[in-house]
Amino acid sequence: MAGHSKWANIKHKKGAADKKRGKIFSKLAKEIMVAAKNGGGDADKNPRLRTALVAAKSANLPNDNIDRAIKKGTGDLEGVEFQELIYEGYAPGGTALIVDVLTDNKNRSASDVRMIFDRNGGNLGNSGTVMWMFNRVAKFVVVGENADEEKLMDIVLEAGAEDIEIDGDIAEIIAPPDSFEDVSKALEDAGIQTEEAGIVLHPENRVEIECEKEAAKVLRIIDKFEDLDDVQNVYSNYSISDEVMEKTEEI
Repeated sequence: MAGHSKWANIKHKKGAADKKRGKIFSKLAKEIMVAAKNGGGDADKNPRLRTALVAAKSANLPNDNIDRAIKKGTGDLEGVEFQELIYEGYAPGGTALIVDVLTDNKNRSASDVRMIFDRNGGNLGNSGTVMWMFNRVAKFVVVGENADEEKLMDIVLEAGAEDIEIDGDIAEIIAPPDSFEDVSKALEDAGIQTEEAGIVLHPENRVEIECEKEAAKVLRIIDKFEDLDDVQNVYSNYSISDEVMEKTEEI
């Protein structure tokens, strides 16, 4: 990823997340429920649940919410049946979009996703349209004084990390999915807190957006998707420079 832009999207998301903390918690709880339903409530025997719990911890999801979500997933409490769906397409300007959905109503989600693509200058594609542009990886984001490349290399490389990219006081650590737990433990043992942690879809290459109006359209359609309760994650391969991002925020 382009170093100057990898956190432009995350900063943009973080500002929205601060206003939508309840929505973020809901999405984390849904992932815990599905993980517990598919693999059981024992995190030691359920890798997906362990991953979901690390993400929940990074976001400060309360323990009561976590326990309740696990019990709903295992059937100890009444819960909702969720279906996992992936939608692929393009944002305005041709950047790739993957919309990751957990829903209790497939028809509603399909209608909502299609409407957002249609009304915001995007194009909904078929399965496989853009997925080939992304790899499934473990990603950790460290912010602040610990975002030091030399320091982090000593901690995470032996645990399986493949890449560390620094952007000011922000570090992004990339590792194979099967190294998620080892890298997570290495960071925890070193007392380093992560801003984000999880298994994500990571673009092989990024498309540079040089026009602030086009950048605003891309960020707008991503915001629309993230506002949907059924959407868990939105992945894209856009790249926006700090200069263009600043102008975009003025639009």
